[in-house]
Amino acid sequence: MIRDTLNMVVPVASGLLAVCLAMITVANAEPSLQGSGSDKGNQARTRRETARQSTEQKARPEIENQRKQLEQQAESALDKEAVEAIDETEKAIDAISKNKTDEALAAIEQATGKINVLLGRNPATALIPVNAEVDVIDTAPRDHQMILEIAQDASRAVDDRDFPDARILLHALMSEIRVRTYNLPLATYPAALTDAARLLDQKKNQDASMVLLQALNTLVAVDRVTPIPLLLAQEAVNQAQAQRDKDKATAQKLLETAKDELLRARDLGYAGKDAEYASLNAAITDLEKQLKGSGDTNSVFARLKEKLDAFLRQESQTQRQKH
Repeated sequence: MIRDTLNMVVPVASGLLAVCLAMITVANAEPSLQGSGSDKGNQARTRRETARQSTEQKARPEIENQRKQLEQQAESALDKEAVEAIDETEKAIDAISKNKTDEALAAIEQATGKINVLLGRNPATALIPVNAEVDVIDTAPRDHQMILEIAQDASRAVDDRDFPDARILLHALMSEIRVRTYNLPLATYPAALTDAARLLDQKKNQDASMVLLQALNTLVAVDRVTPIPLLLAQEAVNQAQAQRDKDKATAQKLLETAKDELLRARDLGYAGKDAEYASLNAAITDLEKQLKGSGDTNSVFARLKEKLDAFLRQESQTQRQKH
C-alpha cells in the first residue's frame, strides 16, 4: 500500500493536472448521459472549481510577496558577529587541511573573539541566527481523500520504521512558505573552539578539524511556516467581499473555497487540532446565510477577516526546532 502511494506521490503535479483535465472532460460528458439533474450538479462543481482557480491565481502574487517579505525579515535578523564566527571557523578548517596550523589558530582566535562579543551582548540568549533559507513548498494534493490516504501510509511507514518512505510521503503533505533559520548555539560553540585550539597545540590536526566540523554540523535549525491554504482562504474571503454586491452566487462559491482551504490546512496538519478551525468554519457558514439576505455584511466580513488574520499570524509565528 505504501509503495503504491509513493508511486502516486512522486508525479503528483502531473497527476493532479491529469485529474483536473479528466474532471473537465467528465463534466462536459455527463449531461448527455445523466440528464438535467446531473447537469446542475456539474455546473455547481464547475463554478466551485472556477472560484478555486481564480482564488489561487490571484493569491500567487501575494504568496511571492509574502516569501520576499519573510526572506527580508529573516536576513535582517542575522547576527553579523555570529556570521563572522562561522566564517572564521570555516577558514580554520581550510587552513588545517593545508597544514597551515598558525593560520588555523589565528582563525580560531578570531572566531573566539566574535563569540566573546556575542556572549557579552546576549547573556540570556541560547541561539544566534547565522543563516536563513526561505522556500515555497507546495507538493500537497488538493483532494481531501488523497491527503488522508497519504497521511495513513506515512503513519504506517513510521510504525514500520521505514523512515525513508515516511519522509517522502510526509514531503507530499506540505503546502507552505517555510523560513528555516540556522542558529549558532552559544552553550556549546565556544567550547568547541577551545578544544580545537588545544588539539592543534598538541599537533592533533585531524582531531581539531573534526571538532570544528562537528561544531558547524550542530547549528540548530528552527522552522517557521506560513500555510499556503490559509493564505488561499484569506484571498477567497477578500474576493467574496469584493463580489458580494455584484454577484452573490460567485461570492458564495468563493466562501465555499475558503472553507475548503481551511479543511485542507487542517488535514495537512497545520495546527490540525486547533479549535479555531471550527470557529472559522462556523463564521463562514454564518456569513453565507447572511449573504442570501439584503442586510449589510460589512461588519460580518470584517470580523471573519480579523479572525482569519489572527489565526494565520499565530500559525506563522510558531517555531519548530529541529534537533
